[in-house]
Amino acid sequence: MAKRAFLLLEIKVAKVEETVNALKQIKGVKSADRVTGPYDAIAVLEGEDLIVIGDLEASIIQRIPHISRVVTCISLTWPCAKTSSPLPLG
Repeated sequence: MAKRAFLLLEIKVAKVEETVNALKQIKGVKSADRVTGPYDAIAVLEGEDLIVIGDLEASIIQRIPHISRVVTCISLTWPCAKTSSPLPLG
């Protein structure tokens, strides 16, 4: 079953657009977007397992020199499981 991860990226000033465009060219990067808030961009990675995701993330960090910090968030619900009822809220 495929896995998904979200990379929250801090990027050097004036290099965000260049970095996002570079991310979009890497196989396994499903999307990369500039965002507002404490991070400069978010990238979505998909791979067959967590080892593939980890290798992909390591190659991204090594290939793109303008990334100064990465926070990785592994999706716990990918692919989404269908449920017959919503989760209780209390």
